[in-house]
Amino acid sequence: MKRVLIIGATGNVGRAVVAQLSAANVQIRALTRDPCVIGLPAELEVVRGDLTVPATLDRALAGVDTVFLVWCAPAEAVAPALERIAKRVGRVVFLSSPHQTPHPFFQQAGWRPGAAMANPAAALHAEIERLIVGSGLRWTFLRPGMFASNCVLWWAAQIRAGDVVRWPYAEAATAPIDVRDIAAVAARVLCDEGDHMEHDSTDYVLTGPESLSQSEQVRTIGAVLGRSLRLEEISPEQARIELLTVMPLPVINMLLNAWAGAVGQPAFVTTAVADITGMPARTFRDWAGDSVVGFPG
Repeated sequence: MKRVLIIGATGNVGRAVVAQLSAANVQIRALTRDPCVIGLPAELEVVRGDLTVPATLDRALAGVDTVFLVWCAPAEAVAPALERIAKRVGRVVFLSSPHQTPHPFFQQAGWRPGAAMANPAAALHAEIERLIVGSGLRWTFLRPGMFASNCVLWWAAQIRAGDVVRWPYAEAATAPIDVRDIAAVAARVLCDEGDHMEHDSTDYVLTGPESLSQSEQVRTIGAVLGRSLRLEEISPEQARIELLTVMPLPVINMLLNAWAGAVGQPAFVTTAVADITGMPARTFRDWAGDSVVGFPG
């Protein structure tokens, strides 16, 4: 039986990967700093460990075939942790980001080679990838784009308060992806271990199946709720002030740059979810219909 260690099992993607693998013939182990954390399946093997203290990883890595890695520690911990992982495991599937994707949305956000320092997350992911490739590990990199679930954080409070969402760049288009589809791809890649090693040394850009402007996304949520929601566009300057209640300024600036670059053209859309899982990616309306608890009518 394949043995998989999930590093980052308590996050949104990690939990979804655990749920996907629980239905497969896979032995799952989760690494966490706090084994008493709630929300993980009772039958899951949970092992205490800390990425910033490499010696604590040994017990979790023992007997493991593959690691699913969501990096959730400071940048200075990357090299020693990966060195420890590479000595004990043969393969890693890393949840990265689309920093090599040739589309203005990602380029303006700093998700591109040569500009990674404009986006600290991109710089960190690029360094992790470099170290993984140089470690001798077999590897696969997953590069999801905009998460559909971001809309709950961004818009739910405004939707609870009324029918208007104040937001910048109404016509900027993205292709939001359901976290369950990211997890489905991860599970398939983790479980596929055929003779051809088809996922080795491969990266997959993961998106939803359709390009939608932010205005269209708000209207879609409204249609699911049976309400006439609309997006009222605000200036980037006003957005910097208003969005500080939901995200830090560096993230706001990164998103504003990305949305500015996306205006006037369709989002970058891939078929990777369907290609890998054999099932079409969920539409934004599918996601919204399953997420109405976050947007009460």
